[in-house]
Amino acid sequence: MTTTTKTLERPGLREETTSTTGDDTPKFFHYVKRDQIVDSAVSGKMVVALCGQTFPVKKQAKPGSPVCPDCERIYKGLRRK
Repeated sequence: MTTTTKTLERPGLREETTSTTGDDTPKFFHYVKRDQIVDSAVSGKMVVALCGQTFPVKKQAKPGSPVCPDCERIYKGLRRK
């Protein structure tokens, strides 16, 4: 009997969503695959966060920034490499 396993790629940095507060600060930052971040920042292509939300990368989260609760829950459930 052969068992196959699939390795999930660890997402990269948290990036912004299009939902913003009054001063253009994102309401939440999302987890996005690392390789998509630079490509989106340069080309404006949309990325897909762990929670399923799509948006172009415009800003990088700073330590202590608010994180999307759904992305955080999914990220914590992923197995570490």
